[in-house]
Amino acid sequence: MLDVAADAAARWGFRVARGCADELTQLVPLAPLTSALGGSDYPFATGGNVCLPGAADQRLLLLEHLRDPLETLVAHGPVLLTLDDVQWADPMTLLALRSLTRDLASSPLIWMLARTSGGDAARLDRLFHLLEQDGARRIRLEALDGEAVAQVVTDVLGAVPEPDVLALATMANANPFLLVDLLEKLKSEGGFKIVDGRARVVSAQLLPRAQAVTRERLGELSERTRHLLQVAAILGRSFPVRDLAEMLGESTGDLLPMLEEATSAGIVESAGHDLVFRHDLLWEAVTGTLSAAVRRALHIEAGEMLLRRGGSAVPAAAHLIRGACRGDASALLGLDRAAREVLRSSPQTAADLSKRALELTDSTDPEWVDRAATAVDALTAIGRLSEAADLARPALGRAPPMAARRLRCALAYILLLSGRPADAVSEAESLLNQQDISDELRGVAEWTVFWGLISLNDLRRGQQRAESVLADRARHSDVAVVGALLMLSRHAMVDGRVADSFAHVNEALRIAGSGSVEAIQRPYARLLLSLNFRCMCQFEAADMAIQAAQGEIETLGVTVLAAQPALFRARVKLATGRFDDAAAEAHAAMTIADDMGTQGFVRVGLSILAYIAVRRGDIDDAVRQVERYLAEPGAPGMLFGSAWERWVEAVVAEARGDRERAMELLAPIYTDMERQRWALITAPLAAAWMTRLALAASNRPYARTIVETAEHLAGKNPDYPIFAAAAAHARGLLCEDPAALAFAAANHPQPWERASAAEDLGALLAATADPSTRELAVDSLDQALDGYQRVGALRDAARVRARLRASGVRRRHWAQPERPAFGWDSLTETERTVAELIARGLTNRQAAARMFLSPHTVSTHLRRIFAKLDIASRAELARIFAEKCPGLLGDA
Repeated sequence: MLDVAADAAARWGFRVARGCADELTQLVPLAPLTSALGGSDYPFATGGNVCLPGAADQRLLLLEHLRDPLETLVAHGPVLLTLDDVQWADPMTLLALRSLTRDLASSPLIWMLARTSGGDAARLDRLFHLLEQDGARRIRLEALDGEAVAQVVTDVLGAVPEPDVLALATMANANPFLLVDLLEKLKSEGGFKIVDGRARVVSAQLLPRAQAVTRERLGELSERTRHLLQVAAILGRSFPVRDLAEMLGESTGDLLPMLEEATSAGIVESAGHDLVFRHDLLWEAVTGTLSAAVRRALHIEAGEMLLRRGGSAVPAAAHLIRGACRGDASALLGLDRAAREVLRSSPQTAADLSKRALELTDSTDPEWVDRAATAVDALTAIGRLSEAADLARPALGRAPPMAARRLRCALAYILLLSGRPADAVSEAESLLNQQDISDELRGVAEWTVFWGLISLNDLRRGQQRAESVLADRARHSDVAVVGALLMLSRHAMVDGRVADSFAHVNEALRIAGSGSVEAIQRPYARLLLSLNFRCMCQFEAADMAIQAAQGEIETLGVTVLAAQPALFRARVKLATGRFDDAAAEAHAAMTIADDMGTQGFVRVGLSILAYIAVRRGDIDDAVRQVERYLAEPGAPGMLFGSAWERWVEAVVAEARGDRERAMELLAPIYTDMERQRWALITAPLAAAWMTRLALAASNRPYARTIVETAEHLAGKNPDYPIFAAAAAHARGLLCEDPAALAFAAANHPQPWERASAAEDLGALLAATADPSTRELAVDSLDQALDGYQRVGALRDAARVRARLRASGVRRRHWAQPERPAFGWDSLTETERTVAELIARGLTNRQAAARMFLSPHTVSTHLRRIFAKLDIASRAELARIFAEKCPGLLGDA
């Protein structure tokens, strides 16, 4: 099928790129895609030792380096890319397929993937399921039916088969390759007689022979050729002649007669620089003639041969992992080398190699601890945190002092990522209490303690520790100093000293940018800066900080934070009332988190979707999102966790009419001053909402403490008007003060909150007995209705319409014309901007940078645009844009 598709595509003007996975190359990151795109012409193809400068985890960079040649290829016309035997694809290739098929969905690129049984079936099933969800079509090739078998026989023999020929054909078990092979062989031996266009079998004795046709094909070869093929089969379905000659200890010239015999017999054929078995069944038939013991021995010999050559150990590891026995020191060292090589580029492969090496290592072997440490690093990188922790703990007891310290530091970080900050702090402090630890480990341990205390909201303890570090900087590494500054930045923000918070985080960034700090520090600091900007409603600055953080996450390889830029953007979009964009960013973040193994951050995305669902009036969907959120791995102590998730749970509970549950969820915020300040800073709308909730629950003390905290923040930060607006809104509710509500409705920098304040003002004025306020009340409610409708807050708009009806005023369900479901007019403002940039020839990544979006989000918007416009290519989009917006493309 792939051959036919490739031929057809070439005739129709497609460029065709073809790759194939192999059982013995499935440890080489991106091997099938590398071969499809031209091998060593691309920077990620380095003979198995995939390496790009700088990054601690190179998966994000490798995906980018793979995306570039693909985008260049499709820029010159439509492309068909086929990958065969995907069941043997390496983990990085599967990740690339998931990511690139989605991101390049709007490009003129057709993917055809073929698989059979074998390999990692669960991982492959998941990939194919996700691709089907994205619109891919799956074709299952079943065994040939009777009619198809008759057609094949007719094609091969040039005659209509009699029943005895069809009976013979059933011996091939409806397998196309075996059927054609059987027919051609028996035809060449004169096994058929053709009379008047009909074919019959010459002798009934041919029937039993049909079952053994493949074995007979091998049996007819000379003994030397059979032995050559057995060794060749160990090297893989395709194999270099040079490797075969070296394995046999002969020159290439000496092998020529045997290779010619194997080729003439139809067992192998030429494929570029290598030879290849003509079909998997032939390859399997040859390997099946070897006993398990002999296969293992030959794999070891092949692995050792490749190791002796130097260079990458990954190709050798593909053999060693199949042949190594317990205690085989040489083979295990080869696996160690390979695991370390691919740790940064394909940590899943590194985990598989190191775990296999551990299985073959005696517990008393001094190499056990190093292998365990490699496995811990790899498992951490792919998000299998509990497995990594379970392996790190016993390794601690066996490791010599220096290795034990590194493992303890790694364990502390694992616990931090797992949402267990208290345990992380305990492990890191245990390490810091030891003597003679290196400056590097001490810095990382101190940084872990600071982030653990931030996650625990233990700011007093964190402040004391940070001030101690800064008071004696000479004794601490820059890593520890950066951690201390970020701790003080968080403390200052919670204390209401916003300017001090900015000063601390900017100093941390200055030190982190000096080059002496571990790579992981900079993106964390940048994200904290963006958080500060967003809380102060400085949205453009927040977007710029997020963009910088995303670039650093990719180039420095801080993959654990890969989903965070999209999550942070989602919160910015929420604050600016762009719910569609916020939802798109949340979905993009969850996809990235799932792809990269950091599922704990999926929780934040789900909480954002739950909040959007409440605002849109879909309470059932909001409940579903919260239920998914509660079922996700991770804990509220995840890095960058905050009061946001708890507050959203409360919003959903209140929307369901369960006010008691909402109050229960928020009790720690109502009663803890530090938590309360942090909640009101990070979610400015929380002040009014929590005040309103407390009043509805007849708990004025709770409402009063919220108002007092909001006014405290406003008084300490006169340069940041968000606090004055939020405090006025909360005070207006508590004191029934129309002037305060009017101030909030006029001055709050966030659109939903302005509408909320206008609604509260209208409700307050409508409740008075003074008829003169009726017109003011209606004006305020109209302002609220318009504000809610502009951001798509349908539930809130419906509530305001009900208030207006109670005042004797009826309003339409939508103040603006309804947007159609399809066609150019159905596009949102963001979608039109994306359409323009793509029509101008920008790539998804370039468009994302212009719009302060993630590339995944641009891909999501493009898929929606294509569906609404019923198109399938960027060229069609450019044509439509030129028609709808004449002159704009010419000005570019």
